[in-house]
Amino acid sequence: MADPTTTVSPAAVTPGAAGDTAAGPKTMDAGKWANKRVYLRLVIYTAGIHVFAGFIMLLFELGSRNK
Repeated sequence: MADPTTTVSPAAVTPGAAGDTAAGPKTMDAGKWANKRVYLRLVIYTAGIHVFAGFIMLLFELGSRNK
């Protein structure tokens, strides 16, 4: 896997390298498995944020009853 801190100039890319582009080598995990992981993370984060927001709303509701 390529080091993300280095830059590759178009002159440095060899013409015979089939998997490399002018921007550098392709990622190893690109494809539908990577997309599934992104969507899974999106669902988990969205559900987690909603649970956290619900908890905060519950705290406000319980706090307003004690007045």
